[in-house]
Amino acid sequence: MSFILHSRLASDTTILGDLPLCQVLLSKEALGPWLILVPRKEDLTEIHHLPEDEQYQLIRESSAVASLLENNYQSDKINVGALGNLVPQLHVHHIARFKVDVAWPGPVWGNTDGTQRAEELQLALAEDLRTELNNIAGFISA
Repeated sequence: MSFILHSRLASDTTILGDLPLCQVLLSKEALGPWLILVPRKEDLTEIHHLPEDEQYQLIRESSAVASLLENNYQSDKINVGALGNLVPQLHVHHIARFKVDVAWPGPVWGNTDGTQRAEELQLALAEDLRTELNNIAGFISA
C-alpha cells in the first residue's frame, strides 16, 4: 500500500510539493501562512512511530519550514503542533501567527470562524511559497 493523503487534509489544503520525508500542504484557512507537513508513510499516527532517522528528518524539515515562515513573513510567533484529534494521519502544523490575527493570543483551534482564503489569494500564496520552498534542500514542487 502506498501513501494516501487523508481526505480532510486533501479538501482543506493545497499541495505545494514534497520534501524528502514530507508532503507540504498550504491550509486554505484565511489565517497567516499555515503550512502542514505530512510524512509520506502509510498508517502513521504518531511521531514516535517513525524510525529514529525519520524522526530526525521530520525535525529538520519542520525547522526549515518554521524558519521560512519566520524569515519571509515577519510573524510575531510560529506555532508548531501535531494534534491529530480529528485527522489521525500524522501531520504537523506550522502557523505564522500575528498579534493582529483573529485568534491571538490564543490557539487557532476553536478560535477562528473557519473562513477560507479566496481562491485567487490561495493560488498566489501557494506560488510564492513554492518559490521559497525551492530554497530548502530536496524540495520538489507539485
